[in-house]
Amino acid sequence: MKGSSERIVSSKHSSIDSPRTVATSTSSEAGPSSHSIHKTSVWSGFLVSAFAIFNSYSEPRGNKVSSTKNLGWTTALKRVVNSGSMRRILGLNKAGISSSRSDIWLLGTCYKVTDNDSITDPSQSEGFASFVEDFSSRILITYRKGFAPIGDSKYTSDASWGCMLRSSQMLVAQALLCHQLGRSWRKTVDQPMDQKYIKLLHMFGDSELSAYSIHNLLEAGKNYGLSPGSWVGPYAMCRTWETLYRSKKHDTPDEDLSSVIAIYVVSGDEDGERGGAPVICIDDITTHCVECSKGQVNWLPIILLVPLVLGLDKLNTRYLPLLGATFCFPQSLGILGGSPGASTYIIGLQDDNAFYLDPHEVQQVVDITRDNLEADTASYHSNILRHIRLDSLDPSLAIGFYCRDKSDFDDFCVRASELANRSNGAPLFTVTQSRKSSYPSRHNDNINNNAEFPLPGSYDMVPEGEPEGCAHEDDWQLL
Repeated sequence: MKGSSERIVSSKHSSIDSPRTVATSTSSEAGPSSHSIHKTSVWSGFLVSAFAIFNSYSEPRGNKVSSTKNLGWTTALKRVVNSGSMRRILGLNKAGISSSRSDIWLLGTCYKVTDNDSITDPSQSEGFASFVEDFSSRILITYRKGFAPIGDSKYTSDASWGCMLRSSQMLVAQALLCHQLGRSWRKTVDQPMDQKYIKLLHMFGDSELSAYSIHNLLEAGKNYGLSPGSWVGPYAMCRTWETLYRSKKHDTPDEDLSSVIAIYVVSGDEDGERGGAPVICIDDITTHCVECSKGQVNWLPIILLVPLVLGLDKLNTRYLPLLGATFCFPQSLGILGGSPGASTYIIGLQDDNAFYLDPHEVQQVVDITRDNLEADTASYHSNILRHIRLDSLDPSLAIGFYCRDKSDFDDFCVRASELANRSNGAPLFTVTQSRKSSYPSRHNDNINNNAEFPLPGSYDMVPEGEPEGCAHEDDWQLL
């Protein structure tokens, strides 16, 4: 991927939260060598204020969700972008590794690289080792070859065209992983496999028997232009997942709701076709949960997908701090995005560098049955850290969030509303109670009246020196 870098990291994983010392070796992809040293840019000026609304967040053990009044995440997040020069944590060789000590945010979890000035190599710190353990526990889904033909086609591999489908599978797999095993789950090599984990991988297998296979995604997405051999954009991909989930909910027994998750695509209007900032309508999402549960409950765990186009030929820099801030939401599922025509699953951020999982490696198909606890799952995880500059992303992307319950959703709405309020008129998305109101009085009142919620005064989203007219120009589109 152009403008990206990678580094192989080996680590032995065991208990969930224990730090590790990481042995490293390096490799690189083809790309401009000028990225090895980043000069000071507008990032150092406006990212700090962009993230200033947040406090540090650490997930409690288990599956508990933090309350709205305990948002403690401002101080820690300031460090994410408070390094004067924009340098990478990963270099092309051992001697060239950056000395950046900025925090790393990975899907809502903050990792302090080091607070110890005596450590000269941040990649050897306990915080970095914990980050690597988390990164390598995320599910990687790549191109495969050797599976049964897709539908009536002759395609037995998705090499060179299935990257968006694979990236979206990774995002949904992350949501299911959080739902079934918790955000603190880590893959181990010296303990028996968890049966829930094996069943989850089976769901993303490469056959019609696997619920969320590439075969079934292409079938569900026919109305959105999906077909074997063709590339698909984020908006069509999000709608395809919504369609597939609606078809699969009928396969769930009425008395069993433990495995049911709703998927909702956040659009700019009811049809999602006329553009404008997407609107998270609380009433609509509540109704959607009731429908997905067949009227049995008022709320379900839910995946929110927000497809966006944040610019024309390139991503508008006014949105960069907002995109970065979403990785700090405890509900974060990351971003479907990458270089033009090359989708990846972006899951973390340090300074102006976004860490991602890459689906572009072609691997042999693996048949993982639901009850095979001895299955070889190595191809579903990565020990290679890859990153790309956030400002080099294709402007067409999609953001994902997972809310475990209504309390978690309310917490998300508070954070999303605050982020929108501080966006200087250019929010990624907004929150409203109903279609009749422009802004939700409920969540805005909670923000303004909650003394424990931080409200910094400065939040200038448009840096000095931005191209003329950009401050008043809205590049919103939807695919």
